[in-house]
Amino acid sequence: MCGICGQFNFVRQEPVDAETIRRMTGTMVHRGPDDEGYFVSGSVGLGFRRLSIIDLAGGHQPMSDAEETVWVILNGEIYNFKELRAELEQRGHSFRTRSDTEVIVHGYKEWGMEVFDHLNGMFGVAIWDVEKQRLVVARDAMGIKLIYYRVADGQVTFGSEIRPILAAEDSKPVVDPVALNLFLRFRYTPSPLTIFEGIRKLAAGTMLVFEQGKYREERWYNYTRIPFLSHTDEEEAAQELLELYRAAVRRHLLSDVPVGILLSGGLDSGLLLGLMNEEGGPWPAYTIGYGESFEDDELTDAAETARILGARHITVRLDRSEFERSLPAIVACLEEPIAASSIVPMYFVSQRARQDVKVALIGQGPDELFGGYKRHLGVHYGEWWRRLPTSLRSVLGLAVSGLPRNETLKRGVSSLGTEDRLKRYQDVFSLAPAGTIDGLFQDDLFPNGQSHGLVDYWRGLVPQMVHTDELGGFQLLEIRSSLPDELLMYADKLSMAHSLEVRVPYLDRTVVEHIQRLGSQFKIRNGSRKWLHRRVCQSYLPPRILKRKKRGFAVNVVDEWFRSSLKGELPELLLDENSLIFSLLKPNPVRKLLTAHQSGRQDNHKLLFSLVMFEQWLRGIRSDQKQSGVPQLGHTFESLSALPDNGFHSRFN
Repeated sequence: MCGICGQFNFVRQEPVDAETIRRMTGTMVHRGPDDEGYFVSGSVGLGFRRLSIIDLAGGHQPMSDAEETVWVILNGEIYNFKELRAELEQRGHSFRTRSDTEVIVHGYKEWGMEVFDHLNGMFGVAIWDVEKQRLVVARDAMGIKLIYYRVADGQVTFGSEIRPILAAEDSKPVVDPVALNLFLRFRYTPSPLTIFEGIRKLAAGTMLVFEQGKYREERWYNYTRIPFLSHTDEEEAAQELLELYRAAVRRHLLSDVPVGILLSGGLDSGLLLGLMNEEGGPWPAYTIGYGESFEDDELTDAAETARILGARHITVRLDRSEFERSLPAIVACLEEPIAASSIVPMYFVSQRARQDVKVALIGQGPDELFGGYKRHLGVHYGEWWRRLPTSLRSVLGLAVSGLPRNETLKRGVSSLGTEDRLKRYQDVFSLAPAGTIDGLFQDDLFPNGQSHGLVDYWRGLVPQMVHTDELGGFQLLEIRSSLPDELLMYADKLSMAHSLEVRVPYLDRTVVEHIQRLGSQFKIRNGSRKWLHRRVCQSYLPPRILKRKKRGFAVNVVDEWFRSSLKGELPELLLDENSLIFSLLKPNPVRKLLTAHQSGRQDNHKLLFSLVMFEQWLRGIRSDQKQSGVPQLGHTFESLSALPDNGFHSRFN
């Protein structure tokens, strides 16, 4: 896990400024405190910060072949690099290191841009082809790693984070109102947009190609689900899935530095710990909790799981005051606002884990792959609702809309009646109706009337949905959008703020592609979610763990804190006449949301939390600009300023 950045003047071929590349790279010391490297040659410049995980002595980047015709910078890990290395050696390639990065160097020479189809891993990567004068920048299939970029005036600037792009620019960042609208609807900003106007992020499984004075963005990962012809034997299906899990965990444990696990009290991380035990142990397991005063706290559950599976359990306790005090710093760390309450526990559990280990495995993935959320039940059984007579649906819908609070149920009933498939999926994802969100914005902010167009960005995925059922189509969009651009994005940012590499074994390509081929009967059965996954869990976890309710990293506790905080300090951000959000939003509609929530008529805490996060984000941006004169996101952040600087070891050509 590292940080990469670069710049290429692909139209006029003007020389890149070496000091700019150095400045860009310097914004990511937290991502790579162990080493740094540079390649600057004519119109292209590459920068790299390293967190040493594999081949500690020989993995310096940028890395090239012996002839220096191909240069690569990689953020991430390639889990099948040993197999690929053996294949490439048989084809006549000679390797100089034990690093997984070198597999991409020689893989590109052998397969060209099809090299990405051979990689099983998480990566943000840039490849400079000296002979073709071609730059290729790509994001991995599942979107575990990030690539941000700006294209302007014949120049591309890119990085693992937004910071290096802003460091290269003289202009101040501007909020994109369309992206803000989508953020308020979904709690995150979906690819290819970012909250910054003019700065974009690659979608999962896509790449940028710059050559001959032009550039294109295209999808390199085009896996299309082909359902299994016959898969009725449940025991066989469970065993196949188990073997895929085992192989994935074995690959993800490959490391030359200590490894641990971020452990919740639930099924997914419990099974992951059980699978890890087959490869070694005992493993350090890290859990965050909120003390005995909260009934929904999961420290006790996680401690029991750790005891049963023989892990060394390390706990972190977080209280409400720390939650509220740390929020601005965490927002700065994210670079873009994310309104998921689990960002707070993720930050602190990563901080504690990094004191002992450099790598931690997490149990992210089965909820999206097997239908673990309540929304999946609605999507799965939504066809039944649409079969009802329109008159009956209208009566029932009217009755539901009259219920106090229950906003999730109201949105679900409304969205599942939508006939257009992509529009229906978008409405299921939404925190509030489009009209409610649009009504928050200042008049004339969207002169062309296009305030939200997520469906348009999803159109390119339609060919991959050809053979999917209703649930499978929705899950495809989760895997390509909300999972990489929300959950995996903040996992990357918050772990790397502490120089901790987080790995996601359940999102191994072999696992994901296999599960996508399964029918919905293996995911939801008789109202039970994650059905086949639970069958596998039965081999590792006792019944009392299998019956635990879903909690995550105690996110329900954080949500409850925010509900109660709406009577205290946090709502002041929404009532203050001088709040920065009101340069884009209208005060009265925002206050009506708050009043309706506090009165008990509506449950708006998710949307209100999104507004608070956006205000915190704006204040952080303004503070950084005042202190430095240029937009330097997060540079006042305590954990970032405390990270070590290991000196300057560069190579300029």
